[in-house]
Amino acid sequence: MEISIKPIVTEKATKLSESLNRYTFRVSPDATKPQIKALVEELYGVKVTKVNTMIVRAKRKQRYTKGGLIKGTTAVWKKALISVAEGETIDFYSNI
Repeated sequence: MEISIKPIVTEKATKLSESLNRYTFRVSPDATKPQIKALVEELYGVKVTKVNTMIVRAKRKQRYTKGGLIKGTTAVWKKALISVAEGETIDFYSNI
């Protein structure tokens, strides 16, 4: 089973990483906490102390077009908050 992981870089996520040393990732919906921990430690070379996950619910969207009203929803996805050991950081911009 292949797990995908993608960092979330927003103002709120940046404040969390600066103040509490926690990093936010978008992960596969079927990924478990031990799998996420192992993948982050392997990819970024840091010691993960804690993993919190949450399911982000779908949001209703609608728009008016020439053909009429179109209704739908966004996709459901999983968010992971990763706490790393004191003194370690993850640099998302190193490979740009």
